[in-house]
Amino acid sequence: MTQEASPPAAARPPAAARAALARAWAQARESEALRAAWRAFAWSRSAILLVAVFAALSAGQVVRDDASRFDIPAVTAPFGGAGDIAASPLARWDAVWYLSIANHGYGGADSPRHAFLPLYPLLARGVGELGGGGPGAVLIGAYAVALAAFLAALVLLYRLTALELGRRVAWPALLLLCTFPASLYFGAPYSESVFLLCSVGAFYAARTGRWAWAGAAVAAASGTRSAGILLLLPMAAVYLYGPRGGDVDPPPDRRPAGSRARRALASMRPRHPIRADVLWLALGPLGLAAYATYLGIAFGDPLSFSHVQELWNRSFAGPFVGAWDGASAAFDGVRQLLSGSRETVYFEQAAGDPLRIAAQNVLLLGFLAFAVVAAIGVLRRLPLAYGLYVVAALALPLSYPVAAQPLMSLPRFVAVLFPVFMWLAAVCEERRIVERVAVASAIVLGLFVTQFATWHWVA
Repeated sequence: MTQEASPPAAARPPAAARAALARAWAQARESEALRAAWRAFAWSRSAILLVAVFAALSAGQVVRDDASRFDIPAVTAPFGGAGDIAASPLARWDAVWYLSIANHGYGGADSPRHAFLPLYPLLARGVGELGGGGPGAVLIGAYAVALAAFLAALVLLYRLTALELGRRVAWPALLLLCTFPASLYFGAPYSESVFLLCSVGAFYAARTGRWAWAGAAVAAASGTRSAGILLLLPMAAVYLYGPRGGDVDPPPDRRPAGSRARRALASMRPRHPIRADVLWLALGPLGLAAYATYLGIAFGDPLSFSHVQELWNRSFAGPFVGAWDGASAAFDGVRQLLSGSRETVYFEQAAGDPLRIAAQNVLLLGFLAFAVVAAIGVLRRLPLAYGLYVVAALALPLSYPVAAQPLMSLPRFVAVLFPVFMWLAAVCEERRIVERVAVASAIVLGLFVTQFATWHWVA
């Protein structure tokens, strides 16, 4: 029996050529991700800005009357004339808080500003200093940070989706994220873009075995939102169980044999050993710890960021109790809408028109239903770490609901849960309905932008 000879050395590409080809392929993939990210970023952000400007101009005096109750024009409209027409329509609601912090700091003890963590306003202030440091420069800096972070997050999301689900799913994931109704916040002076970049960056770094970068990304996330600390849970799952590097599922003949219980126990055994590089994950809490230290030194209460949540009517109601409260609010909202009355209110009233609040409660229940279905889908279709992240991130707002509107801001919380859009892209790609879902979502996005630009609360 003869053995087939291997090709002569001269027939094989030399090591230098193979390395060059590998680098060229990597660069091509990187440019592919950047091109896809820029394509999704440019048209979606431009469309949102145009709709916002048109809505604000059309509303006219209505916008000025509503803004007088919530706005600080010195930080959201510092230019006057055409400058404010272009820069102010997305500087609404929480943007006022972020811009106030960037311009004037955290105020006194027990200030509501303490609920907003410092990384995003610090970055906005830092970029604003390059332009002179005035309110106008800070506003431009806030937009620049948010937009740059969103573009970078899209690049990493493309690469991460390609790793987990294949290149065919990568572009739909970007498209569906950019057309999600609450994606308007990725182009506003809000912290959503920075948090998205940190969370996607943490997963991508862990997935590729760069644990120092993963730890730093979690630290940045915990300095952007207190929920960033939850990223340590999926990071630990990736470290112990993967996937990372070249992980592949074992062939059938190497999978654990025996009863279902025995196989389940075997699957709980860590796939990767614990090494010294796990210590990089200890960086994760540093962002939140640094902020708590500052609050303790400056105001005598290191947990002020948590205590002031009462000023925002958020309190612990029990694990996931907010889901039940949100369903009850939506049921009462349907009763309110069917009655057509503003005199009799069927629910604990939030600020504003009872019929509008009722419609919002019904809409928010729809987002909750989507989030629950998506969480189940992520758990079934993606590695364990992604599902753990989605469930843990949803548990926080659903366990700390707002008294008058239990599901308030849920669309914003869902928007940064990028595994949801990876799963949605895979499902839509299989059914060849990506474009139809994106168009339907974009229509709702347009309605959200119109409401937001005219000082109506949408998420």
